[in-house]
Amino acid sequence: MQKPLFIILLTCFGFTSVAQNLAPKSAKLPAGVSAATVERVVRALTADDMQGRASTQPGGLKAAQFLSAEFRRIGLQPITGLTGFEQTFSVYETKPQTLAVTLNGAAVPAENAAIASGQAQVNWSEADATPARVVIVGAQEANPMQTVRPLLALRENTLVLVDPAHRARFQQLAAYLRQGSVRPEQPGPNSCVVVLAPAPADGKVTFQVKATSTVRPVELRNVVGVLPGRAKDKAQAAEMVVFSGHYDHLGTIRPVAGDSIANGADDDASGTTAVVALAEYFKKKKKNARTLVFVAFAAEEIGGFGSQYFSKQVDPAKVVAMFNIEMIGKVAKFGPNTAFITGYERSDFGKLLQQNLQGTPFRFEPDPYPEQNLFYRSDNATLARLGVPAHTISTDQIPTDKLYHSVDDEVESLDLANMTAVITAIARSATGIVAGQQTPQRIAPESVGQRP
Repeated sequence: MQKPLFIILLTCFGFTSVAQNLAPKSAKLPAGVSAATVERVVRALTADDMQGRASTQPGGLKAAQFLSAEFRRIGLQPITGLTGFEQTFSVYETKPQTLAVTLNGAAVPAENAAIASGQAQVNWSEADATPARVVIVGAQEANPMQTVRPLLALRENTLVLVDPAHRARFQQLAAYLRQGSVRPEQPGPNSCVVVLAPAPADGKVTFQVKATSTVRPVELRNVVGVLPGRAKDKAQAAEMVVFSGHYDHLGTIRPVAGDSIANGADDDASGTTAVVALAEYFKKKKKNARTLVFVAFAAEEIGGFGSQYFSKQVDPAKVVAMFNIEMIGKVAKFGPNTAFITGYERSDFGKLLQQNLQGTPFRFEPDPYPEQNLFYRSDNATLARLGVPAHTISTDQIPTDKLYHSVDDEVESLDLANMTAVITAIARSATGIVAGQQTPQRIAPESVGQRP
């Protein structure tokens, strides 16, 4: 559902002019990416009929089909091993249906209990010898989720009693669990039941749990297209440069003023649009010595499963660089004609890109928000852990972005002219790597931690 306009939309002619004005006045600079393509694609991905592009919902499939059609229009080829552009894989979705908990003989109110389970049916009774391990989260614990989160891996049956002092955190967790979860592998036979209740004074806990859940496999899909390398040296031609963004978002969420569609314009229709525009740009150039791989990932929002699957289908040793593009729809804190690179200090990737932008006003800056752990929070992290100089390019001012993960992240909130300038800068900055003239340093695998 569309919102009142946040900005005055530019006509296609005016939009192109603004984007050109952001670039330096130099006849030597190659033309930028197509402003018309940028606007058309981002509007299509953020339309209400995409239903927020949730990975496990029809809107996600519709977005994948749209992107496949774009790759076909541009003239990309499927990646080796596929006959089309959709790289399918399965995950497992579990969702609670019913839950009844009795604690020390008293029924627990429904709002005070939640479950994560890999089983269709759970029936813990007092007759069982040890149906579950009991974990107590006391009132004095500073971070109750630090205790609870590992238990949601379902390595054993667990009953967690969370003291009412943590009611707000419990309610957040319960809302999350009731939405269900997605896992890359079929869940095991265990469950975790979380109850908002104080620990009994005598330390004795008896309980009964009856619950049902749906457990079903769900087919998801990355969308992958390739421009084969043109280098005469076959080894160099086989080297890969990846341009990526995730096309999934949250789907429908709690309504605000009658609007429940989380359109995900900046997150990450903007980055996915960049992937399409860059594919079109480099296809027309016909100068890529290395193989260029353009991929729109599924399931970033629910665990990064798309990029994890993709990383297993390629040889990371042959991937010389990854340009992951995430949330470039607004002006960065450094002003127009700027973007930042996560993990800037981990390789010379950013410095190489900046060398190719000499004579332009555009600047790539190091990530200004290290406390946000952004390097680990997007699809670059999987390949980075394998040594690939894989970085995310972004402009979002995430600490103050009030539209993030909301129904108001709509196309009207984007600065399309600046967004086109950013994509053009990415295209120009990549020329040395694409042409085989630059090779970024590898990232030391041990320097990359686990995703928080």
